[in-house]
Amino acid sequence: MSAGNLSPYEALGNAVVLQAVKDYRDAVHKLSRGKKNTIAESVKQECERFFKSPYFNIFTQLDGQALLSQLEKEVPA
Repeated sequence: MSAGNLSPYEALGNAVVLQAVKDYRDAVHKLSRGKKNTIAESVKQECERFFKSPYFNIFTQLDGQALLSQLEKEVPA
């Protein structure tokens, strides 16, 4: 199916994964400021668990570990 022909379930699954990516990026950004932020650390860890879990594959056919690896490469050194 093309992007315009997604079933409602596929569209919902994509939205869940995209929100997890946004949440992960936001948490990493907050943590990069150098201040202790337990909420951001918790969100980051929760997203990492989601990307690595079998539950992730309910929402998408993407490789969650590969996605997490790509996100980790975005973190400034």
